[in-house]
Amino acid sequence: MNKTPILGIIGGSGLYNLKELEDVQHVEVDTPFGQPSAPIVLGTLLGKRIAFLARHGVGHVLMPGEINYRANIYALKSLGLDHVVSISAVGSLREDYIPGQIIIPDQVFDFTKDRVRSFFGNGMVGHVGVADPFCAAFSETLYEAVAQTGADVHQTGTLITIEGPRFSTRAESNAFRLWGMSLIGMTACPEAFLAREAEMCFAIMAHVTDYDVWHVSEEEVSVEIVIRTLRKNTEIAQQALRNLVKDWEEPPDCACHHALANTIITQPDKIPAGTRQNLDLLVRKYL
Repeated sequence: MNKTPILGIIGGSGLYNLKELEDVQHVEVDTPFGQPSAPIVLGTLLGKRIAFLARHGVGHVLMPGEINYRANIYALKSLGLDHVVSISAVGSLREDYIPGQIIIPDQVFDFTKDRVRSFFGNGMVGHVGVADPFCAAFSETLYEAVAQTGADVHQTGTLITIEGPRFSTRAESNAFRLWGMSLIGMTACPEAFLAREAEMCFAIMAHVTDYDVWHVSEEEVSVEIVIRTLRKNTEIAQQALRNLVKDWEEPPDCACHHALANTIITQPDKIPAGTRQNLDLLVRKYL
């Protein structure tokens, strides 16, 4: 059996309670960017090794703006992962994206303000392309895995990421709708951007929990509503992951795995030794 995980999952702790998960380990991973949100849970599902990371920490102790996104992505990368699914709760900004449905978004709009968005800096400059921030091929595979569950799933949508932890005002929610946004959440950015810098195929399974606050005839978003819908959707998410693993074939080479090619603009002899060491896992093949 291959000991390198084939799939990384970032999401809530309820996802780990898969009856078929065997050989479970909890691994503490140190990174140059600090500690990830929680120990990584490694397990074997249907004969294949997978890895789980609780985005908000064990017991949900981290606000969206407190998450060490760089450490989370780097830790998964250090385990050899190059495919990551993010499972997230989102609000709907469209009438036709109904609470309880699942969306595989194809775009993000970063409306966060206070987050570190790149591994680069400290003497090394890189400009990665994120025109299409999610891996199209992997998103298609994820869509098919969710569709096999019989759940109501949509394949496109723009997910705006707000800073949080508060929910939107009604004015903000209506403005986002006018901008053409489909979904609203608090964690997709910078997760997607860092995954691209780490040359990972990255896709989001977004669970619609509410209509945010724009929909005057529906109940306004609250923690209670979000948790209620997520609990209902946990089995769907678990079954989708089983489908993903069951049908897993070694994916063909993907442009995501070469995302840093020709992006590093700093002269190699000008890169500080410490920065080069910290980013070696990501950039060694280009230096």
